[in-house]
Amino acid sequence: MRAKRPYHKKRKRLGCGIGSGHGKTSTKGHKGQRARSGFSLRPGFEGGQNPLYRRLPKRGFNNKAFQEDRAIINLERLAGLNEKEITPEMLVALGVIKRLEHGLKVLGTGELKKAITVKAHQFSVSAKAKMEKAGGQAILIGS
Repeated sequence: MRAKRPYHKKRKRLGCGIGSGHGKTSTKGHKGQRARSGFSLRPGFEGGQNPLYRRLPKRGFNNKAFQEDRAIINLERLAGLNEKEITPEMLVALGVIKRLEHGLKVLGTGELKKAITVKAHQFSVSAKAKMEKAGGQAILIGS
């Protein structure tokens, strides 16, 4: 039995004669703005109708210039690593988190069976409580 060939949609070959199905007007119809060369339509244009981004209300103030995105990780993921001491750099090296962004935050989802020491830039209240209950430490790193 022969292996199945990968699916590739055939490219539209424009202006290659009437028999091609894309000849004469090259799928552009007769005249009009869309038929001209160099035509482009900006995203969100609705033919003169008030576009969606203008119809919806804009509320509040969103200052993303100073927003600090932190890499987040849950306790259940840390528990599965089988390490005594965990640092942000180690997590990046192991491929557990892709990048540190503006630091690491540990969240409290999951249970800890053994004591571990975690160094991070931020801890949720539940994560810190669970770690200390298991006999471990939550060490804050200055951002």
